[in-house]
Amino acid sequence: MGVAQRVNAVDDRDDALVRATVQTRRARAVRRLLRHHGGVTGGIVLLALVVVALLAPVVAPYNPIAISTAILQPPSGQHVLGTDNFGRDIFSRIIYGARVSLRMGFVAVAIGAVIGTTMGVVAGAYGGFIDSALMRLVDALMAFPGILLALAVTAMLGPGLTNAMIAVGIGFIPSFARLVRASTLQVRHTTYVEAARAVGCGDGRLIARHIFPNVLTPVLVLATLGVASAILIGAALSFLGLGAQPPTAEWGIMLSDGREFMRRAWWIMAFPGLAITITVMAANLVGDGLRDAFDPRLTL
Repeated sequence: MGVAQRVNAVDDRDDALVRATVQTRRARAVRRLLRHHGGVTGGIVLLALVVVALLAPVVAPYNPIAISTAILQPPSGQHVLGTDNFGRDIFSRIIYGARVSLRMGFVAVAIGAVIGTTMGVVAGAYGGFIDSALMRLVDALMAFPGILLALAVTAMLGPGLTNAMIAVGIGFIPSFARLVRASTLQVRHTTYVEAARAVGCGDGRLIARHIFPNVLTPVLVLATLGVASAILIGAALSFLGLGAQPPTAEWGIMLSDGREFMRRAWWIMAFPGLAITITVMAANLVGDGLRDAFDPRLTL
């Protein structure tokens, strides 16, 4: 049997073993997740928010940016959550704002996850100079707090929702890179990876078929927890005028607009703040549930 045939035989055998092991672990993790009341509750709330955001044109009773003469009206039958200083319906703006905030959370985390995971896998798999160079870059990014790094990047790129997503995403790169590098170093020394390397499996194939699939679980957990932080940072940037720009319906902008009317019209800030709180709590609950489900040792 030639070298190529031996490599394929080892890969097929290892892949079958890995798939069986992964499927068993996933089944157990799903059962633990379904028994995690906080995770299930957070998932239901987050799913409901996503559905409402997608159906915003149907659910929202008013145009979120339409100005009217009903200025600073308290919650009533006509305006469930009241109106702001421009007569815009708060309820409609919160629903449309869910679109922006959720997109901020998911896109920013996706940017950080893709770049950070790639850096972590490459650094952990190759080691040596590549590992040192990439980790020094990660250390440089980690020297700045997430919100400060996002402010700096947004200041350089300019205000706007897209630039804010990029800025927040860059702030998540170090966390994913560090986590994936540590996971890659663990997987790299497992028996099936060493066996595949011994029979001549190339680096690219080794990473794609043996290492990368086995580091996705911690990435998923970190990404879920990161969505909550991304939503908070995105709202903070919009509050400071560096994220989404008026008259866009966005929760951070709504908080900023309500600062001058805290005494006269408390509902302008209270309900967007409540929306942020519920969304962040739901995302954190889902992240906690996934973490406990995939790593039950943490609950011991």
